[in-house]
Amino acid sequence: MVARSVITVRQERLGVELRKLRERAGLGLREAARATGINEAKLSNIETARVGVSAERVRFLAGFYGDAETPLVDALAEMATERVRGWWEEYRGQLPRGFLNLAELEHHTQHLRTFEFAFVPGLLQTEEHATAIYSDTTWGTSGEQRELRVQFRLRRQEVLDREDFLCEVVIHEAALRIRSGDRGIAKRQLLHILEQTVRPQVTVRVVPFDMDGFRIGYAPTIVGGRVPQLDTVLMDTPHGGNYLDAEAQLDRYRRGFAQVQKQALGVVESKDFIWNLAQNL
Repeated sequence: MVARSVITVRQERLGVELRKLRERAGLGLREAARATGINEAKLSNIETARVGVSAERVRFLAGFYGDAETPLVDALAEMATERVRGWWEEYRGQLPRGFLNLAELEHHTQHLRTFEFAFVPGLLQTEEHATAIYSDTTWGTSGEQRELRVQFRLRRQEVLDREDFLCEVVIHEAALRIRSGDRGIAKRQLLHILEQTVRPQVTVRVVPFDMDGFRIGYAPTIVGGRVPQLDTVLMDTPHGGNYLDAEAQLDRYRRGFAQVQKQALGVVESKDFIWNLAQNL
């Protein structure tokens, strides 16, 4: 089988989950290869996503590892059959891989939860707000490259049109008050957030500055998988996104997001809060 020239984040995750199943069965790579009759190099390439794997082989391996009939295995088998070349592929070679990975994850999820304390979430940004951000944060890039990033961000927002998509946002007051651009851009951005909350699939809660006992330690985005084991935590860093998928990490950030959500204002109170901020600009 010919090795892939491009490996997507979904393909990587499928390989990672097959490796996890093998390790939970207490099998080393050589031992599993010998027992299943699959060449060790090929099994390694499957787990690192350098080559593809069929749904039938996914089920065979899962069954051998003692995990044959579960929703997780069904989801993995479905991932193995994916042949989607989404709209983001048009940007491959033009934008960093992290942009495409995020769009791919959003395309396949039905539930996204995010907490932000420095930026308005990309899915809720206006074009002029996004343009101002990229003008400030992409030093050394061309105007054409900045425009490409803005248009990519706007295309990502099409996911909000899906009726089967749920987007839960918790945003700190700091992110709402930081002005990317001038006062007019900031006001229109706040009003745009309110417009998006009209959608039944979008909820926004605000953590105000005067919330007692609130500590900012992280700003995760939790992208829901078809089953909870396939959730992904995205942590933004100055050098790009960091994807976490270990069970302990997923549990930690789910609990952290639930705590932040609990501390935030209610949905109605948050709308009033954002409206008042906009009127004071």
